[in-house]
Amino acid sequence: MSKGNVLVTGGAGFIGSHTAVELVAAGYRPVVVDNLANSNRDVLKRMAAIVGEPVAFHEVDCTDAEALEGVFQTEGPFVGAIHFAAYKAVGESVERPTAYFLNNIGSTAVLLDALTAHGVRRLVFSSSCTVYGEPETTRVDETAPIRTAESPYGYTKQACERLITDHHTAHPALNATLLRYFNPIGAHPSAQIGELPIGRPNNLIPFLTQAVAGLREPLTVFGDDYPTPDGTCIRDYIHVVDLARAHVAALERAPEGVSVYNLGTGNGASVKEVIDAFERATGKAVPHAMGPRRAGDVVAIYADASKAWRELGWKTERSLEEALADAWRWQEAVTR
Repeated sequence: MSKGNVLVTGGAGFIGSHTAVELVAAGYRPVVVDNLANSNRDVLKRMAAIVGEPVAFHEVDCTDAEALEGVFQTEGPFVGAIHFAAYKAVGESVERPTAYFLNNIGSTAVLLDALTAHGVRRLVFSSSCTVYGEPETTRVDETAPIRTAESPYGYTKQACERLITDHHTAHPALNATLLRYFNPIGAHPSAQIGELPIGRPNNLIPFLTQAVAGLREPLTVFGDDYPTPDGTCIRDYIHVVDLARAHVAALERAPEGVSVYNLGTGNGASVKEVIDAFERATGKAVPHAMGPRRAGDVVAIYADASKAWRELGWKTERSLEEALADAWRWQEAVTR
């Protein structure tokens, strides 16, 4: 017997597709809603190949309240919702701030009203470590202050967290868990699903793998003069399967009210260290060159995720090298 239906907005995307797969493994029935703006319908076939059955899908933009209502009427009731649907690139948000505000904040507002109208009691929100801005310390826990966002993307995540918190105050029956991701990378071990951005990648790993595959020019490392040991930015890179499983844990074990958790490995790796780790894991050379700093980038940040372990029983299990090897296996699969 299924544990119930879970609405997964943005569920055809990178993290959403992996989470839908993990929901099936945990006994739920995911219902994917996605406008396919930054994903591909083929992902649904790949997800079905992993789980052994078709995944329910509706091509709907979450800013469209009427269309989203149709999903609730067709697929409800829902035991919970996981909200991924958002634009997500720091650099692009600097160039297109109004699009990020309208899409990211607007879709969250529409979804909150729909969840409350239909009596859904559990929301898991895809947030980001960008809410911390330029942190006072490189290793941050959930008590770190919310500082001025370094990018419009980061601001939209701060705004959505505030909106969700305020909505809970007004409608306390809807409990919410805010998951602040660090840097998701990797792919499903089956190489059926992974990160496949539409057009030019904005994130490090898909650009790196495409450069190695000969599909892109050499990778540009944005800045080698930061105050870090090797001059390049430091991030906490987490395997996407570990991240997906955290959403299931939050759905099942997060406390009532509004709760917040960092999701990361607790270890930082510089861009140069990631390049070295990829070459060790795959035996492939990474063509790359140094370039100027990129607007909106934080110097260094990585997670203290101990709260997620204490309260949700979740922690990462996969190494940086394993994530990079899986990412390359996925790239090889889609390049063939």
